[in-house]
Amino acid sequence: MVPILIVLLLALVLFGAGFAVKILWWVALIVLAVWLLGFLVRGTSAGGARGRWYRW
Repeated sequence: MVPILIVLLLALVLFGAGFAVKILWWVALIVLAVWLLGFLVRGTSAGGARGRWYRW
């Protein structure tokens, strides 16, 4: 009985990890898309030179 419970627990942990990794990939893709959009539509600064859309 214990080996079956261990296998089921391992399957649940691996399923949860796979789901978390998949979610993290989608979050990374969304952040990349927002960064690219910001890079493409950045405005110009007061001096006429192209500025950064983010502050670092």
